[in-house]
Amino acid sequence: MEVAKLKNACTFLTADGVAANSPVNRGPFATTAYDRLRILERYRHIAMVGLSSNPFRPSHFAAIYLLAEGYDVIGVNPREKEVLGRPCYPSLRDVPGPVEVVDIFRERSAVPAIVEDAIAVGAKVVWMQLGVIHDEAAERARTAGLEVVMDRCMKIEHARFFGGLSTIGLNTGVITARREVSLRAAHR
Repeated sequence: MEVAKLKNACTFLTADGVAANSPVNRGPFATTAYDRLRILERYRHIAMVGLSSNPFRPSHFAAIYLLAEGYDVIGVNPREKEVLGRPCYPSLRDVPGPVEVVDIFRERSAVPAIVEDAIAVGAKVVWMQLGVIHDEAAERARTAGLEVVMDRCMKIEHARFFGGLSTIGLNTGVITARREVSLRAAHR
């Protein structure tokens, strides 16, 4: 690999984990690692907008992970009746009970309406997944008193803070790249 490409890859990965090179980090809606950690520790009721029953979709995997970590994950998707053995609701406004975090797994164009619903149901946080950036909707949410996280994954952030991932977003599990030396090879 060329040195310039390697340098760019390292800069992307090491600045602040996954999504470190996001334009959000240079704008008015940047969040600190502490902000994200505080949100993950404080709020337990997550409405996952766009949750899919397809096990190959990122929302499905994130929901499994967050459920396993003790979060109350509420599915919001008009095309689903039930996901992971839990009821799924057609919209945020149909969810019974508290919604603290609205985790958005939808395209950018759907975000403003979801933010309006999040405000209406009294959510505390709007969290837009990797690749989902909408400054106007974020401004609307902040003006209404909600916290905003953009271009970040709740599952990845949780794993980074609580031991599932390293700071660069990979579960290395290996401290060294050195191969284990067998006794036979060592005595040759």
